[in-house]
Amino acid sequence: MRDPSRMKLTAPRLLTFAVSLVLIGLAVATMYWKVPTVGSFVAGNRTGFFIGAYAVLALGVLSRRL
Repeated sequence: MRDPSRMKLTAPRLLTFAVSLVLIGLAVATMYWKVPTVGSFVAGNRTGFFIGAYAVLALGVLSRRL
């Protein structure tokens, strides 16, 4: 088992950051504008998108591969 004190945080890869940014962007956009195609799904699950974007970014910081 890894020692938690030795855990190193790393900057997320650009792709991980971009995915997180897109998820947040969609969630925020549905608050102010009508987004075609996926807008109703995102608006209905906005909290999940916010949590998902944060989780993707957090996993990107904790993992070296993500």
